[in-house]
Formats: sequence, C-alpha cells, structure tokens
Amino acid sequence: MPKASMDLTNQFLIAMPGMADDTFAGAVVYLCEHNDKGALGLVINKPIDLDLNGLFEKVDLQLNRDDLQGAPVFFGGPVQTERGFVLHERLNEEGGHYNASLPIPGGLEMTTSRDVLEALSHGAGPRKLLVTLGYSGWSAGQLEEEIGRNGWLTVDARPELIFDTPVEQRYERALALLGIDPRMLSQEAGHA
Repeated sequence: MPKASMDLTNQFLIAMPGMADDTFAGAVVYLCEHNDKGALGLVINKPIDLDLNGLFEKVDLQLNRDDLQGAPVFFGGPVQTERGFVLHERLNEEGGHYNASLPIPGGLEMTTSRDVLEALSHGAGPRKLLVTLGYSGWSAGQLEEEIGRNGWLTVDARPELIFDTPVEQRYERALALLGIDPRMLSQEAGHA
C-alpha cells in the first residue's frame, strides 16, 4: 500500500543553517500548494531592489494606495522570475474575484493576474498583500526528499508573520513558532 502523501499547504518552510543552495539560505517559504505533483511556494523574507511603485511603473499602472507606497517586492523563488505573484488575504464576498487566483486552505490566496494590480491602482484590492517576482517550485517527491535530508523545518503558517512582521525578523519569528532559537541551529556557534 502506498504511503500517504504529505500535504504542507499553508505551512512555512524554514531553511536550515548551512542550506547548500544559496538561493534558499536563510529563507522562509510560504507553501501555496503541495500535493502528489509537487509543491509551489513564495519566499517571504528576501526583498529585491524594487518597490511596488517601481513595479507599477514597469506595468504602466499607478499605485494609488498610500499604505503600500515604498513597500518592497520580494524574490519569490528562482522559477519565472519575470512574473509577478501576489499573496493576499482572501477577499470577502463584496470584494470581488481575480481572474487567476489560487485559494489556499487557511484563508489566503495567490493571484497571478493583472486585475489585482489594477484594483490596487484604483485604490482598492486586498488590504494585506505581499508581491513577489518568481516562485519556488519542487517536482513530485523533491520537497519531501529535501525535508528528509534535514534541509527544511516546517511549521503551520501564520498570516501575521507574512504581512505584519518586519522582514528582518521573519526568519527568527518563524523558528520561534517551533520554539527554536536560531542560535541553537548555528553550525558555527560563537562565531559572528
């Protein structure tokens, strides 16, 4: 009988110190989807040298939300880095629906269609959001294998860590959800 597959949707992947892949060193990844075909997630703690104002200029829109002025755009992962992904709170009934949204069990959505940006340009759209360029993807069984090699820790995601926690604190706070002090994991304790 085949082993039941692991479902880590709506969980954080926390990179272990010493992660061999520099792309994910120190990363916290929010998993939007995980099933027997693979996994898709967004890195939530690696801002890039572009803010939302700059992104909106690139797509010929104006950002008309004072609360988002100067907000960072994040490196979501190494796949499709020219494409935008918007992780946001699920809209309430009167809030509308976007053309290409993936509802995530737990209350968030990931949208890839331009209409979410257009809503923001009109001063509307989701109140809490995180925008990335690119995503992180794993083929069937790949993520499970990396977890088995102690590459990642996993913990249930908390929206406040994504939307309300300062970027530089997200890694430590994600570890704290597991009761772990990052210094306990350091491979070179006592060295700066």
